[in-house]
Amino acid sequence: MTESGADSQSLFAGRSDDLHGILNINKPSGMTSHDVVLRVRRCTGQRKAGHAGTLDPLATGVLLICLGQATRLTEYLMAGRKIYRAVICLGITTDTYDATGSVIARQPVGELSLERIGQVLASFEGAIQQRPPAYSAIRQAGRRLYRLARQGVAVQTTPRPVYIEAIRLIAWQSPRLTLEVTCSAGTYIRSLAHDIGQQLGVGGHVAELSRLASGDWRIEQSITLEQLEAAVAVGDWHKLVQPMDGALRQFEAVHLAPETAERVAYGQTVVLGIAASTPLLRAYAPGGRLLALLEPADGPGLWRPTKVFLPAPAGAGGVPKASSTPDT
Repeated sequence: MTESGADSQSLFAGRSDDLHGILNINKPSGMTSHDVVLRVRRCTGQRKAGHAGTLDPLATGVLLICLGQATRLTEYLMAGRKIYRAVICLGITTDTYDATGSVIARQPVGELSLERIGQVLASFEGAIQQRPPAYSAIRQAGRRLYRLARQGVAVQTTPRPVYIEAIRLIAWQSPRLTLEVTCSAGTYIRSLAHDIGQQLGVGGHVAELSRLASGDWRIEQSITLEQLEAAVAVGDWHKLVQPMDGALRQFEAVHLAPETAERVAYGQTVVLGIAASTPLLRAYAPGGRLLALLEPADGPGLWRPTKVFLPAPAGAGGVPKASSTPDT
């Protein structure tokens, strides 16, 4: 779907000192997601960075760090399905539902058959109502639940719908149950582990957790913080940054003619005369730079920008003119 012949994609959304793109970081255990963001900011000098989808301090694996204007795309990254590898320790229940919490119950695991375990796991597949842990970042009356829980306030969470696409049994060596879980965004693996333990009648908590994939972003393509810092030291860390339109692959692309791109840059509705099969379009300026996300407007063939990706012009508060030549 194109108005022009542009087919390349720059990591730079216009002329700026910052990179605009996504880092696929393999988060280490023991760090919060915010800790990872701070470390990325410090080592790269990026002024603006944020993560797309929190991982608990215990957890490892795919943590997407958005840089520059890519921070405006976190909602699309967070919406993708997730794959986790989880080790559940049965027989011990904790208040946080993972190994960082205080033990609140112990039960002998006894002889659990693979058949019984398989039946319980199957009961959690599909659309379910899941109650998030009390120790979570969900807000209640404007306050994070984990802060209330740490203060001894009784926290009652509300069940919410999630979708568990598949639970695959990887290993069972009592009392440790290793699973691979494919699920929707918003699923708490800690709650799943707790509920599986309760259903088996012995309790349980997450002992180890790794996110193997978030949408199309997989752990095999991730980098460690040490690899990033080494690349920064030799001045080629930009090679590790993925284009920001990687967050938008689910939407069809349109390459705009210069005049149309300029109108979109100013936030104006344009006539494209196309029928798209996706609710939004990712629009590219001549030269291949991601320019905007477009949504249908009132009227046949009309599209309006819902997000425009342009740098703030130096010393000005307005919107800069869209360039009809590739950015350099």
